[in-house]
Amino acid sequence: MKPTDIARHITAFFSQYLPGVKNYSSNTILSYRDTFRLLLMHCRDSENIIPEKLKIESLNDKLLLRFLSWLEKERDCSIATRNNRLAALHSFFRYVQSQEPELMLVCQKILQIPFKKHQTPIVRHLTPEQTRDLLAAPGFVKRSDRRDTLLLSILYDSGARVQELCDLRVRDIRLDHPAVITLTGKGRKTRHVPLGTNTVKLLRTYFEENAFFHNGCQDKPLFYNQRGSKLTRGGINHILYKYSVKLSVKYPDLFKKLTPHVLRHSKAMHLYQAGVSLVYIRDILGHSDIATTDIYARADTESKRKALENVYPDITPNDTLPDWKNDINLLDYLNSL
Repeated sequence: MKPTDIARHITAFFSQYLPGVKNYSSNTILSYRDTFRLLLMHCRDSENIIPEKLKIESLNDKLLLRFLSWLEKERDCSIATRNNRLAALHSFFRYVQSQEPELMLVCQKILQIPFKKHQTPIVRHLTPEQTRDLLAAPGFVKRSDRRDTLLLSILYDSGARVQELCDLRVRDIRLDHPAVITLTGKGRKTRHVPLGTNTVKLLRTYFEENAFFHNGCQDKPLFYNQRGSKLTRGGINHILYKYSVKLSVKYPDLFKKLTPHVLRHSKAMHLYQAGVSLVYIRDILGHSDIATTDIYARADTESKRKALENVYPDITPNDTLPDWKNDINLLDYLNSL
């Protein structure tokens, strides 16, 4: 079968343009790949266009708008996810118009599809007590329990993103004083995060149990599954879900949608409430701009409440408030409604 024009462009886009010209990381390329996998699925199931018959002219702005709507309604994706998929499509059609000038009008109509505005979600985080209960949930009885305890401890102690945790290798851990963990984040940027004493003790035990101190183990994944491969994002989410269900009796509402990012937010909030500068929190989390880290200052309602109480301690009366039940005029008004 003769390859279609869209097949040639997609192949060149992923094999040459993204890694060679744009120098995108493998995680970004995988995210773009998922966008096109979903697009081909939509064309097959909803548009009755099989991938072998799909052509570049078929992917007009109307079809892509239907695809974005399908993501929200059928796949139950958030607006943020919808916008991420659209960003991948914009990147592809900017590439196509440079390769096929005669398709510039089609591409520009697609590039004019706007991103949807969405409300910034509230920063969800755990209290110190809730965090302690979660980290203690796996226990130390079985080998898998000890691994899960260490995994949750590093996820919180380092403030790592879930993909950063997946990509950790043995060589990324330094146990000698001062103990640090090396995380590789977005845009292949690396950062060194200090580790707490308890986390270092857990790591030493874990290294001894898995013989990671031996030569030749430096490139092994720090956390691996039964096949010896590194844990995936889905695997880590499954581990977290397992222990959130265990704690759902004590915290029935809090742990319904517990994600690895909640532990990252919790670490940042606890540091901020302890008086750590936002500049240091930015460096620990790997934010490129301190404006991103400002969300923790805005979300910290407890610190705001304490600050207001210190400034205005006794202005609002608490024992001489009038009883509205004695207001005859108000009672008559309410009865007349």
